[in-house]
Amino acid sequence: MHKQRRSVLITGCSTGIGRCLAEGLRDRGYRVFATVRKPQDVATLTEAGLESLPLDLDSSDSIRGAVTEILTRTEGKLYALINNGAYGQVGAVEDLSRKTLRKQFETNLFGTQELTNLLMPAFRAQNEGRIIQISSVLGIVCLAYRGAYNASKFALEALSDTLRLELHGTNIHVSLIEPGPIKSRFRENAYRAFKENINAEHSVHWERYAMMEQRLAGESGPLPFTLGPEAVLKKVIHALEARRPKIRYAVTVPTYLFWVLKRLLPARTLDRLLRSVSGVRRN
Repeated sequence: MHKQRRSVLITGCSTGIGRCLAEGLRDRGYRVFATVRKPQDVATLTEAGLESLPLDLDSSDSIRGAVTEILTRTEGKLYALINNGAYGQVGAVEDLSRKTLRKQFETNLFGTQELTNLLMPAFRAQNEGRIIQISSVLGIVCLAYRGAYNASKFALEALSDTLRLELHGTNIHVSLIEPGPIKSRFRENAYRAFKENINAEHSVHWERYAMMEQRLAGESGPLPFTLGPEAVLKKVIHALEARRPKIRYAVTVPTYLFWVLKRLLPARTLDRLLRSVSGVRRN
């Protein structure tokens, strides 16, 4: 199948990485289904010339409706699924309620896996498919005060690795893209989730939270080694078009660095480094 006729479903396309992927792959000749949670974002993407429809990863009904509509439009064929939709819940582990942790997993893992599973029959029927998971450097190492997000990305990596093993012998490939800091609205969305779900004023971590809020609000500027979302697009294109796509793609210097350090450093030495990067001070 020539790439100009290949269809790709992308989640979380309102801004940032998802929007960049949708526009970049459309311009490359793919038929892109750019899905978003909010109806107003569907209208915005449609006005920008993208084929957009609603898909809320927190809703099984929304996921099933989107899958049915897309497979109807493509006569049951879809070349690739790019699972990009996610958000970051920050906050100390001891401040995460069960409800807050569940919300993080509903979007970042449960909805993503449900969507993937619903599309597997189409991939198997055509004996072809690419499943591309937008993970994170925080699926490789953990930083403090990001426990919910760390856990969701580690779980996504585990399910992806398992699925890849189970798909051995098929022409369906699973690839993980692991970005470090990327220019997007990720911090803005994380700040909103933090304000909604973490009682910072009554936490033993309140001093750390005060500094964290400055960073999340953008007052500290971009993180070192931050790249534009085009860096992710480049890796996604390879994962889509290579005859034998890579299992993992690192994006940004921090990801490459932590890939290496996790293999080389003793656990306690790596902990010291991660505490420093996280800004953890002795209690």
